[in-house]
Amino acid sequence: MAYAIDRYNNTLLTTVEDGTVDQTTDLKFIGKNYAGYGEIQNENFLFLLENFSGANQPSRPISGQVWFDSGTSKLKFYDGTQWRTTGGAEVGSTQPTGLANGDFWWDTGNDQLYVYNGTNFVLIGPQNAGEGVTQMQSLEVLDTTSATRGIIAAVIEDETIYVISPTQFDLNASQTALKAQGFDRIVKGITLRNTKLATAGVTSEADRFHGTATNAEKLGGISAANYVQTGAGNTVFASAVETPDSGILVGDSQDFQFKIDDNGFDGVIQNITNNGTIKLKVTSGAGVLTHVGTVTATGVVPATDNTFTLGSASLGWSNVYAANFTGEASKSATLRVGSDFRSASSSATNNTVAVRDATGNIAANLFQGTATQARYADLAEKYTTAEELPAGTAVAVGGEAEVRPARASDYSIGVVSTDPAYMMNSEAEGQYIGLKGRLPVRVKGPVSKGQAVYAWEDGVSTTIASTALVGIALESNSDEGEKLIECVLKV
Repeated sequence: MAYAIDRYNNTLLTTVEDGTVDQTTDLKFIGKNYAGYGEIQNENFLFLLENFSGANQPSRPISGQVWFDSGTSKLKFYDGTQWRTTGGAEVGSTQPTGLANGDFWWDTGNDQLYVYNGTNFVLIGPQNAGEGVTQMQSLEVLDTTSATRGIIAAVIEDETIYVISPTQFDLNASQTALKAQGFDRIVKGITLRNTKLATAGVTSEADRFHGTATNAEKLGGISAANYVQTGAGNTVFASAVETPDSGILVGDSQDFQFKIDDNGFDGVIQNITNNGTIKLKVTSGAGVLTHVGTVTATGVVPATDNTFTLGSASLGWSNVYAANFTGEASKSATLRVGSDFRSASSSATNNTVAVRDATGNIAANLFQGTATQARYADLAEKYTTAEELPAGTAVAVGGEAEVRPARASDYSIGVVSTDPAYMMNSEAEGQYIGLKGRLPVRVKGPVSKGQAVYAWEDGVSTTIASTALVGIALESNSDEGEKLIECVLKV
């Protein structure tokens, strides 16, 4: 009967048939009735005793298996994926011997950790100098809001010389050790001890950065922006330079002056020489120094005629006031009409200048004058109807309103217009009824060009003669149904 070999966690590893030897792992499993099993079994015990000692790792490991790597003299275990070193360190007051590259030794005499590099022991830490601790310490401290801040403190013989921080904050009163050594405000970057908030960043004791610095924000506690810079390469002031109200005199004869006016408020740029001018010059993108304009005793004039521009297409002046403008303007907000100034409008707004809208139309409440042509074709007038009638409906006087759809026995007075050319009584109620001209008429049945059409029933016309003549057809149509036919009105 075959043996079922289970792992410690009760999962099946392999099955060993009778009279066979299974080599699934680095230990051999012996089946029932296998002759000569003693040698194999003893070798298995030996392998366990020596932890498969060898320079090459076992070829069929399982998780949890231990192997002594004789090549590096390290004990390793298989985690199911790879062989890993068990770790640990030698402990003692004297240097141990026989260690391999990467082994640790804890020096109990100095409480220091070393690593062996194959030749020598290298100190990991902590470092000692004299009697106290000397090391870079990673610390967590509290600020005045009790928030935790991470810093690095440079310590020599138990004294903190400086602190490195990624942010600025003030130390909490509970941080007595750092406060006692001269720290209260920790700035972003490096803070020397005895550089407190009360001294505005000036270190009160002899602690210093020694060497050459490429830049400094302050000199003697005064901001660098408050110093006047002179000399070659240092002609730019970092901030405003204060002078008395009399200002600055420029030139060998001191004939050009920047000052504050006598009232103590207005800034003045002036040329002191009689009949002197102030020239405005700029350097172009091509590096050419260009005289743009001149300030004279009588005004401001350009350097050359019809050359320079005041303002630009993208940057214009808000308002320019003058008694008179001489020259051509490309646009204006208002137009003078008599003694009034009127703005332009595309709607029918009182006291404005009429202009075309986006579609080219001009709007007005009333046109006075003679028109040489009209866009639409008929003369129409508003009449009330009992209901909205379709365009082309012939109408006669009668009904509840002023007009109703015409019948054959009526006298037709016109047709409901679509686009009248002249609209009479435009402010009255009702629909526009075409009285004269040409316009579409509702006609039922065939009709020929030149044939008369008459109102027949419900405002629809036919070619059957009656007293209700409507007009003369301007087109032919053989359709038996109702349609719109262009006609000349004869009502």
